[in-house]
Amino acid sequence: MDCRFSRSAKIAPISPDAADTTSHKENAPMPSGPTTYAPAVDRLIDGAKCNDLGPGRPDAHRRAELAALSIDEISGGRAVSDREMAAACISGLWLRHDFLDESHRISQDIQSPTGSYWHGIMHRREPDYSNAKYWFRRVGRHPVFDTLVDEARRLANQSDGTPEAAFLGERAPWDPFAFVDLCQKASGGSAELRALCAQIQQREWELLFDYCYRHAFAA
Repeated sequence: MDCRFSRSAKIAPISPDAADTTSHKENAPMPSGPTTYAPAVDRLIDGAKCNDLGPGRPDAHRRAELAALSIDEISGGRAVSDREMAAACISGLWLRHDFLDESHRISQDIQSPTGSYWHGIMHRREPDYSNAKYWFRRVGRHPVFDTLVDEARRLANQSDGTPEAAFLGERAPWDPFAFVDLCQKASGGSAELRALCAQIQQREWELLFDYCYRHAFAA
């Protein structure tokens, strides 16, 4: 299963009809093209293993490095334009290395659609599917959804033996609740379905982290 980080991820602009569910601050346009991360971030994401759909096992070798992270360190010398988004980046990095509790302690204090998004992913992996859906209801229609639905469609069309995921190949808006249900099916389903959901989950993490980083340290 290929879960390598993609530096070419681009966030599609949010459509006008979705603006009422996402804060104005989170609607700000982002520059296109690959994002250059700080060395402290690169060390934590380059070569990181693909996350399980479930809670996984915390990478003990990374605990001290993650615990020492600060907003200034992950900025790489850039000006901090949104400290909540920077905190969301740190929450995402804890989650990337399977420290669900540590990620949760940060995301639950971020009162924004993006904070709720990290919160929802954490509960989906826990797994606490009904709680995950509660937090995804608070997300609304997030700006990363337009890109994520295209990525999910691409991955689903490349996957064999996953009839439960056939709906992902259709042109439709991203449905985080349907993906929660699919992950629940995958937990007791085929290896092919688990692999597909893990790949989609990985792209979701990449896109959401990149979105947070661009907002946190926008020029």
